Amino acid sequence: MPPGAPSLDLSADVTSLTAAVCDIESVSLDEAALADAVEAAVRATGRLEVTRIGNTVVARTALGRDERVVLAGHLDTVPLTTDPENLPTRRVDGAGGEVLWGRGTVDMKGGVAVMLRVLHEVPEPTRDITYVFYEAEEIDSRFNGLLHVQQEAPHLVEDADFAVLLEPTDARVEGGCKGTLRALVSTKGIAAHSARPWKGHNAIHDAAEILARLVAYEPETVEVDGLEYREALNAVGVEGGVAGNVIPDRCVVTVNYRYAPSLSEAEADAHVRQVFSGFEVEVVDNAGGARPGLDLPAARAFVEALGLPARAKQGWTDVARFSAMGVPAVNFGPGDPNLAHMDDEQCPVAQYEECEAALLRWLC
Repeated sequence: MPPGAPSLDLSADVTSLTAAVCDIESVSLDEAALADAVEAAVRATGRLEVTRIGNTVVARTALGRDERVVLAGHLDTVPLTTDPENLPTRRVDGAGGEVLWGRGTVDMKGGVAVMLRVLHEVPEPTRDITYVFYEAEEIDSRFNGLLHVQQEAPHLVEDADFAVLLEPTDARVEGGCKGTLRALVSTKGIAAHSARPWKGHNAIHDAAEILARLVAYEPETVEVDGLEYREALNAVGVEGGVAGNVIPDRCVVTVNYRYAPSLSEAEADAHVRQVFSGFEVEVVDNAGGARPGLDLPAARAFVEALGLPARAKQGWTDVARFSAMGVPAVNFGPGDPNLAHMDDEQCPVAQYEECEAALLRWLC
């Protein structure tokens, strides 16, 4: 590393290490400095096979264990704010005890620090471990470092039996994730002067039927591998009209479908088209979910070692990418996800310690 470049002390306690990781600013597409620091710290151990792909660092043990697991976390954060200024981090008193305050303390540099502490503290884990520190999770998926690993070097991950994504879960186990589909549902009209509306046909008025179907829609709760996933279908945007004196000839309702991981992407697509039969439907984004795989031995061992009940992940996370590679995965990490991306992002110090202790129990 060049002189003066930021460095990480993996022997520091997990909260101090989290603060150090957070304080190396790494807004999406600007992760190089943090990736350099992580790579240098990992290589300094002298006992891991290290691969760098862009600003993604993959480190693997090679102990010949019967089972291999993945620990993964993204290095990037959403942009900083100046009011209040959320870097550098600081420790403050919270309602339930001391918290670490600042950008990344929840999403998800606490998880990254826990990974680094495990890497440092467990030179000979009971399972071989693949550590994945990846870039650009918070922006368009084409930049996602885990996707790049999947495309360019899938062998680094595909041999794993199980994966833990250390996204914030309030230190609870959240299995799998729901799929997410975004569609544009359109109506067509005829433009006319608003003083003579009978000469045209109002596309925005026709959108009332789209909204009526959404209001009447009854989402299902689907049980998958013992966990309940609550589906949802909602309008998230409406666009139409060209001027204040023109009858609009087009209206587009953007619809988001969150679906259980028992459905394939094709089945989710077909369902949305059925709900909006008779309208023009364009699916512009569709990311499948991930089954939790809690019936598999590696997953059961993880849940049992932590001594925590598992619940369904109601959002979408990169566990779906592991699922696409044939690796069942769960979410488990410090921080309340409701505080992710907030100006007052903060995490109880105790949660960093709890998550570190839980993974050490599992891997020692």
